[in-house]
Formats: sequence, C-alpha cells, structure tokens
Amino acid sequence: MATTTEANQKPTGEPARPLANFPRSIWGDRFLSFSLDISQLETYGKAMEQPKEQLRRLILDSTIDANEKLSLIYYVYRLGLTYLFSREIDAQLDALFNQLNLQDYHQADLFTISLHFQVFRSFGYRFSCDVFNKFKDFSTGEFKEAISKDVRGMISLYESAQLRIKGESILDEAIAFTTTKLKTIEGSLAPREKHALERPFHRGHPMVEARKYLLHFGEEISRYDSLLTLAKLHFNYLQLLQKEELRIVTEWWKELELQVKTSYVRDRVPECYIWILSLFSEPYYSQARIITTKVILLVLVLDDTYDAYATIEEIRLLTNAINRWDIGAMSQLPEYIKPFYKIILKEYAKMSKQGEIQASKQAFQEQAAGYLQEAEWRHSGEVPSFEEYMKIGLATSTHDLLCKSALIGMGKIVTQEAFAWYQSHPKIMIASQSISRLQDDIMTVEFERERAPSATGVDAYMKTFGVSENVAIDEVKNIVENAWKDINEGCLHPREAPMDLLAPIVNLARMIDVAYKYNDGFTFPEKTLKEYITLLICVSVPM
Repeated sequence: MATTTEANQKPTGEPARPLANFPRSIWGDRFLSFSLDISQLETYGKAMEQPKEQLRRLILDSTIDANEKLSLIYYVYRLGLTYLFSREIDAQLDALFNQLNLQDYHQADLFTISLHFQVFRSFGYRFSCDVFNKFKDFSTGEFKEAISKDVRGMISLYESAQLRIKGESILDEAIAFTTTKLKTIEGSLAPREKHALERPFHRGHPMVEARKYLLHFGEEISRYDSLLTLAKLHFNYLQLLQKEELRIVTEWWKELELQVKTSYVRDRVPECYIWILSLFSEPYYSQARIITTKVILLVLVLDDTYDAYATIEEIRLLTNAINRWDIGAMSQLPEYIKPFYKIILKEYAKMSKQGEIQASKQAFQEQAAGYLQEAEWRHSGEVPSFEEYMKIGLATSTHDLLCKSALIGMGKIVTQEAFAWYQSHPKIMIASQSISRLQDDIMTVEFERERAPSATGVDAYMKTFGVSENVAIDEVKNIVENAWKDINEGCLHPREAPMDLLAPIVNLARMIDVAYKYNDGFTFPEKTLKEYITLLICVSVPM
C-alpha cells in the first residue's frame, strides 16, 4: 500500500499521484496457452444426452410424490442444471403449488419445510413464511430450543431465511437464531455445513456453489445416477467453453498492451472473467460474457486511473472527452491516457456490430461522471451528505453499466421492452447497486483512508446522522440487508422482466457479497477469488 508521502516522492516536475501500488496478477499469462479441443467438447456434449433424457423423465414422473419431486428439483437447481429443464420444472412447480395446502406441513420436520420453502421461493412462488410458525414457542415468542439440535434443519432454515422479503419478521428472527446457535457449534460442523454458514447459497457465485454442492453432496444425490452423471459431465463441458472464453479475453487484453500503457492498473483478467461468469453460465450467453468481461476490464482501467493515478485536472479532461465520445477530443488528453481513450471508442464501435450499444455507452459516460464527482470530493476533502453520496454511488457501483453491456450479446431475449425496463431504474437494480456500493465501502474504508482522504458511504452516513463509525457501519449493513429483501421481492411472481434479464442484476449483488463480505477479495484475490478461479477453470470434475 502506498501512503500519500510515498506518492509524492516523484521526479521534479511530475505531479503527486495517489498511487495505490496494487498487488501484481497471481496468474500472469497462464490462461493464454489454452487450446480448445472441439472433439473433447463434442464428446462431453454427446455423453450428456442420455442422462439428460433420463433426468427429464424423472422430473416428469407422476408416480414420484411431492416431497421427492421437490427434493429432485432442488438438487437440479443447486447443481446449476435448471436451464436444461426450465419448461418441465416450471410445469411441475405450477401443479405442485396449485395443490399446496399449508395444513399438510403441520407434521413435517424443519428440514423438509425449509427445503420446500427454498424451492418455491427460488423459482418465484410466494410460498408463505407462516409454515415456520410451528417451530416457535408462543409463550416466549422465540424459536424452540429443541430445533437447535437439528443441525441439518437449522442450516436449511438459515438458507431459507436468506430469501426473505420486507415484513417477514419471523425470517429476520430465524437469521439471528440460526446464526447464534450454529456459531456456538461451528467447530464441530461438517465442512459442508461450515460452508453454508459462511457463504449461504443465495449469496454465492452460482457456478462455484454448484461445484461445491457436487463436492459436498455427491453421495446424497448419487441415488439419482442420471443426475450425478449429468452434473459431472455438464461441469466439465462448461469448463472447456469457459477456458476458451478466458483465453479470448486474456489475448484481447494482452494485445491492447494496457498493462504497459497504464501500468498502475490492477491486472485482474481472470478475476474479472469469473466475476462476469456469475451473471450467467449458460453456453448460449458466451458472447455476452466475453463482451461484458471486456467492458468490466475497461471500467477497471477507468476506475484505477481516476482513483489511483490521475490528477484532478487530468480526471476532468478525461471525463469531458468521454462525454464527447469523439476521437477529436483525444488531443486535449495527457499522453499516457490517449491510447486508453482511443481503445474505448474502438471497442464500442466493434460491439455495435453485435448489438445495441447506446444504453451501455450512456452508462459508461455516467460511470465516468460519477468517478469525477467522487474525485472532486477527495480533492476538496468534502464529505457529501449520505443522500448525495448514494446518488453518485449507484452509478459508480458499475452494475447499471455491466447489466446494460450484457444486453449487447444476449440475443433475442433483449427486446425494446427489455431496454425500456432497464432504463426505468427498476427497484431491483437500485437494490443491487446499493449493495455493491455499500458492501464495498464497509470492507475498504480503512484501505482508502490509509491511501488518501476519501469519502465513503460510512463517512457520509457519520456526517449526515452524527453517529460514530461503528453505528454508521451497523446502519449501512442494515441498508444492505433491506436491499437484499428488495432483490428477493423482485424475483417473485409477477416479475417485471424475464428471469434471464433479472439474473445479471441479482448475480452482481451476489458477487459483491463474495468479494467483499470478509475482505477486499478483488484487490487481493488470493483471499477469495484465487480459490474460485482454481475450482472453475483449473480443476475438472473426476468422472
């Protein structure tokens, strides 16, 4: 980490710069050498056909009772296979939900009720949280102590409570109860239970969680041979495609020579790719992943230029040039940033051949304007009000830009109605942006202060409401939790947009939780993202 003093130790005439001295890439050029073996990909594809058909028949089997059917659908969902059977699953859940009678749950155990709750809520059904009332002692209003001995049920209740919406106080209480009880026995928990406590599925990287579910629950799902076989083949099939996508993006990044031209920038190509991979893993969104990874890498250069290198005068010039979006504006820029500006215009021109770029371009300009405002606050030492901070912070969260960039490569699902919905600042998007901005601030506030004076959401909250840092952090965490409730609400029927369009918004919020819940896992990827990249890209599933 660089201090302000270190940043000032420059040759005569060179301006003082707020250098961060970010750690180097831990991967280097490792992913450049991959060569996709089409025959191996085709072998996996053909091998998936039989177990896929067997599993489809199982999902549709009318002789399987509701409990087993919901368990099977839960396994399919957790293993990231839902998109292969979306119509069949929707039809089964429609029928099961319409037949539902909450009276049937009076004799059911905690695990069963929790699993059913998770399945229905995860697919958008408004399954009532009243089913958990039976586990409360109405004389005290607390959950019954007896259920704390059912560790499997407690973990499942903890996972269920992650899906709560506003007004569901019983699920707020369930979070507090399960967290407290499970932490008292954390030392004796099995690895899979420890993982659930540290990283509930609903707030994890979908593909990583699918891989870990296969690792931890392989024996449990092995009674469905077709499911286990398909899950393994599917993971290895996707891994080949993803290695090729990462190679394409790595090669693109290398050819741009931005690590030479802007050497102060964090070199995080695999980390950015894994981040975008969380948005959607389906093979048919390959182009969307490649485009959005390129955009996030351009944003990374922009962010580090504004935050960790450029002077305030240079930032103003660059923002003006991005606002003009014209090669003629390049003449006003300092020499070191001209190549980057030219790359922005060139890459967006290329993307325009693959889809509508206007929304992404406008969001990129808003991103730059937001970064400028944050830089002005740093430069002047001003701490804005919390409301002012959040207005800018929603733009600089990058979520609006990344989601609109993903639309470029998503194909026919992106209609004019879809664009209009994205442009309407929907509640679920604001919630995702809020989580991004504030979760990041909570975790990086100390690093930012060590490097240079800056205004974070925590500082703005302290100033606006006259509270201590500890109180501000707690209140900001509450805002984050309420934003998660808004996300959960936005995924329930009737939805404002198809789930494929909602998924990037939801999954970006999940990645923020992954990267910033316990540390700054992006700047220092060896703490979290190294494991994710290894798991998804470097290690195949043994057959």
